[in-house]
Amino acid sequence: MSDIKLTQYSHGAGCGCKISPKVLTSILETSIPPMTDARLLVGNDSRDDAAVFDLGDGTAIISTTDFFMPIVDDPHTFGKIAAANAISDIYAMGGSPLMAIAILGWPVDTLAAGVARQVLEGGRETCNKAGIPLSGGHSIDSPEPIFGLAVTGRVHIDQLKRNDTARTGCKLYLTKPLGVGALTTAQKQGKLKSEHEHIAPESMMKINRIGQEIAKINGVKALTDVTGFGLLGHLVEMCSGSNVSAKIDFDKVPVIPESTYYLEQKCIPGGTNRNWASYGDHIQLLDESQKFILCDPQTSGGLLIAVEDSSIDELESLLTEHEIDPVCFGELIPQNEHLVIVE
Repeated sequence: MSDIKLTQYSHGAGCGCKISPKVLTSILETSIPPMTDARLLVGNDSRDDAAVFDLGDGTAIISTTDFFMPIVDDPHTFGKIAAANAISDIYAMGGSPLMAIAILGWPVDTLAAGVARQVLEGGRETCNKAGIPLSGGHSIDSPEPIFGLAVTGRVHIDQLKRNDTARTGCKLYLTKPLGVGALTTAQKQGKLKSEHEHIAPESMMKINRIGQEIAKINGVKALTDVTGFGLLGHLVEMCSGSNVSAKIDFDKVPVIPESTYYLEQKCIPGGTNRNWASYGDHIQLLDESQKFILCDPQTSGGLLIAVEDSSIDELESLLTEHEIDPVCFGELIPQNEHLVIVE
C-alpha cells in the first residue's frame, strides 16, 4: 500500500476541484422560495462557512460539511488534511467543534479497502487532535476516491463571527500563507522537489483552532477561511456582503516562498483560472501575474480576519503566541467600482 499514489486516481485535487464561484451561483438560483426560520442565524444567503441555528439559550449550533478528492498521495495524510479542512468551517465561525461524521466515496474495484481504512484513520487522528469524536458516517462506491466530514459545532452567539459583517477601516490578516495549490500541482505534475514535499501537507494538516480565540476579540468584525476560491474569492465575498472594498499590499500578503518558483514553472492549478474567470471583473490588479498567487486555490487554508484598529494589538499578540507572523496586508475602504484593489 505504500506504493499507492492517490492523486493518480482523481481528476482534481483538494479544494481545487470545487465548482467555480460563477457556476455555483447559477446552480443555487431557484424559483422555489426558501423556507424562513427566525432561528436560522446564518444560512446560504451570505455564502458563509457554515449554517448557524439559534438554540434559544444564548448559544447556537453550527453545521457544515466539506469533502474532496485526494490532494496528496499518502492515504493517511489525505485523511488528516480533509478532516482539518472540514473542521475549519466551525473555527471560522468562532465556534467549537462537537462531533463529526465521515463522508467516503471509494472506487472499490481499483483501490483496496485497506487504503480507505488509512484515510479514515488519518481523519480520526485529526478529529482526536481537535478533541471531537468521529462518530459514524456514510460511504458509497464511486469512480474516484472522496473523503470529508460533516461537522457539528457550538458557539456563544455573542462570539459568532460571519463573513459579511466587516466595516470600513478594518485591517486584514491571514493565519496561513498562500501557495499550497501551486505546490500540490507541482506534485501532480511530477515537478515537486523532494526537499519541498513536506511544506504543503504540513500547512494543510494544521487545524485552525485559533479561530475560537480570535472570536473572543470584540474588534474582530468578520472572519472566514480561505479555501478553493483563493484569497481574492473569499475577500470578494467578505467585501460584497459587507458593502465595502479592500485595498491590499501584494508584497505583504503571506506567501509560501517556494510556491513562487513552481508558479514560474507553470504549476498553475486549473482552479486558479476558473476563480479569476468568476470574479476577476471585481478586481483591480497592479500586475496580471498577481492573480496566480491571489487566486491560488487553498485546501485547508488559513483564516482571513478583518479587525478594527482598537483590537490590533490584542490580535497580533494572539497570532504571535501561536507562532503566526502578524502581518497586516490590507484594509477595508468605502465600496467603489472594484471590490478589491491590489497595490
